[in-house]
Amino acid sequence: MMSIIGVFLAPSCTKEFDELNTNPNLIDKVSPGSLLTPTVYGMSTYFTVRSYDFTWQIMQVGLPNPSVALGVHRYDLSETAGNGTWNTCYSWLRNIREMQEAAEVFDQPVYQAVAYTLQAYITGILTDSFGDVPFSEALLAEDGISQPVFDTQEAIYSQLIANLEAANGIYEASGNMVGEDLLYANDKAKWRKFNNSLLLRLLLRLSKRTEFNSYERIRAILENPTQYPIFESNADAALVSISGIYPYNYAWARRQDYVNFEAMSSHFVDLLNGLADPRRPLFMTQASRLVDGQTQQIGYVGIPSGHSGDESQFNYNPSTPNGNLMVFDNIGTVIKEVIMGYAEVEFIKAEVALHFGDLEAAKIAYEKGVEAAITQWVGGAMPADYFDNEQAAFNGTLEQIMTQKYVGLFFNDYQQWFEYRRTGYPVLPKTEYMLHDGVMPTRFMYHNTVRIYNPENYQAAAERIGGDDILTKVWWEK
Repeated sequence: MMSIIGVFLAPSCTKEFDELNTNPNLIDKVSPGSLLTPTVYGMSTYFTVRSYDFTWQIMQVGLPNPSVALGVHRYDLSETAGNGTWNTCYSWLRNIREMQEAAEVFDQPVYQAVAYTLQAYITGILTDSFGDVPFSEALLAEDGISQPVFDTQEAIYSQLIANLEAANGIYEASGNMVGEDLLYANDKAKWRKFNNSLLLRLLLRLSKRTEFNSYERIRAILENPTQYPIFESNADAALVSISGIYPYNYAWARRQDYVNFEAMSSHFVDLLNGLADPRRPLFMTQASRLVDGQTQQIGYVGIPSGHSGDESQFNYNPSTPNGNLMVFDNIGTVIKEVIMGYAEVEFIKAEVALHFGDLEAAKIAYEKGVEAAITQWVGGAMPADYFDNEQAAFNGTLEQIMTQKYVGLFFNDYQQWFEYRRTGYPVLPKTEYMLHDGVMPTRFMYHNTVRIYNPENYQAAAERIGGDDILTKVWWEK
C-alpha cells in the first residue's frame, strides 16, 4: 500500500516541516492530505472497471461477446465474485484510517471530515455488496484484533450517517485543505457538498426501513440548503478527471481491452433508442451487417442479455462500447470517472417529491436529473426537444424516475444494481437461460479466506443475515 501512496506524496508544507522538527510523534506519519489522491484515484478507477465487468452484465447494459458459456448476465456468480471488491474496499479503508490518525496528529480536522466522507462512500459500497461486514473492529490487527466481529448493516448505516452529519459541521468550522487533491483541488466547499449528497444517498437506501424515516429526513435536509449544501450542478459532482498520463492512467491500459469482445445489451440500447437519447454516440458505436458484400450501418442495436449462447442467431455486428468515452487514443485527453454525479441528487429529489405527492417539484427535479446525466459526459449536449418525446416526458411514476436514474448511473460502480434491489426498477427482461429461475443475485458471498481465518464471526454473520448465499437479501432490502 505504501508503494501506491508514495507515487502521490505531495511536498510537505513549511508548517509540517517545523512540526516534524519539534514533535517526534509526527516522524512516522504521512500528512493526511497525501493520502487523499491515491484513495480517490484507486477507488474510482477500480470501480470504473467493475462497472464494466459486473454492473453492465447484471443490469443489462453490456455483455461479453461472444458469450457461449454462463457469465454474470445469466446470473452466474461464483463464490469468489466479490473477493476483489472486499480486498479493494478494505485496502483503501486502511488509507482512510491512517488519514484520520494523521489528521489528529497534525491538527488538521478538515481531513477528519474528508475521511468520514470517503469512509461513507467506500463502506457504503462494501456493505451494500455483502450485507453485514467488519466495521468497528476492522483494520485493527496492529491493536491485536485479527478476527473482527461483523457489524450489522443497521449499525453500519447508523454510524456512517452520524459521521456524515459530524463531517458537515467540521467542514463548516475547520481550516483549509493542503496537498494534492485530484477530485476537488482542495475546494473544501465542494467536499462538503459531496459529503451531504452522500448523506442523501445513504438515507434513501434505507427507504424500506420505515423506522429510519428516510423521506422525511431527506426532505428536512433539502429544505435547509444553508446548513446542508449539496450538489447544485455537474461542477460540484464527484467526477474524477483522468488524463491518461502517468500516474493517472486510464482504467484500461489498451483501448482494445475496453472495446473488443463486448456488445451493448439490447435492453439498454432499445431504451435509449426509444428516448432518442443523445448519449448513444457517446456510449456506443452503431451496429452493422453485410449487405451484398458491403458493410452497412444499421443504427444502434444490441444483443439480449441471458441469450441462448448460440451466436449464429445474430446476423449483424452489434453496437459496441465507444472507446473515446474511457480510453482515448490521444493520451492526455481527459475522461470522467464517476464517484457520485449531480444527476443522482436530482433523481433523489424527484423520488422524495413524488413520495409526498408534489408532482410539480418531482417533474422539475426529474428534468434537471436527466439534463445533468446527459451533460456530465464530455461532449454531452441536451436537446431542446428531449422532453417532447412521449417516452421522456414526465409521467408522474416512480418507474420512470428510476429508469432515467438507471441510465444516469451509467459507469457508477454498483449503484444501478443497488437501486434495482431497492426499487425493482427498471423492469429487466428475463430469459430461460438465466440461473435461479431468473431471480437476480442480491449480494456477493463473503471472501473465502474469512471462513478460514475468522470462522466464528463469519458463521455468526452468515446465520444472522439468513445464509452466505448470493440470493440472500441484505437488511435494507427486507
